[in-house]
Amino acid sequence: MIILGIDPGFARMGCAVLENDKIIYSTCLISDKNLSQEKRLLFLGEKLKAIIKKHKPNIIAIERVFFGKNQKTALGVAEARGMIFYLAASKKIPIKEFTPLQVKISLTGYGRAEKQQVQKMVQVILKIKEISKQDDEIDAIAIALTCSSCMHI
Repeated sequence: MIILGIDPGFARMGCAVLENDKIIYSTCLISDKNLSQEKRLLFLGEKLKAIIKKHKPNIIAIERVFFGKNQKTALGVAEARGMIFYLAASKKIPIKEFTPLQVKISLTGYGRAEKQQVQKMVQVILKIKEISKQDDEIDAIAIALTCSSCMHI
């Protein structure tokens, strides 16, 4: 089973590919803030399309995001999520959504876990010494691991 975990974002999008519970690829895609909105989405879409083409995921796991205050951020993330859903549908790849609470519970057993606790569990589960400094990339790995654990139930 190949899972593509995505932490959706407009400025930064975390992506991680998990195959048979092993991380085989991860990155943080960063769109240029000097580009127009449509060109930033095009950049993210093209990069994501290349990842999908190369790794051929069976499923895409994506964070379901809830917003309160920042409407500008919310709109950008919503547009990025729409692009992700379009790419998944065009390739007939099913999507599973997970809330931050579900990811924290899955990895740490505690829904109010701090980011550092989630990061530590990602390291422990994957048996890796060093982890990326990019929060979005780590979040994408955590989302993929959550999806994997749900598939084993």
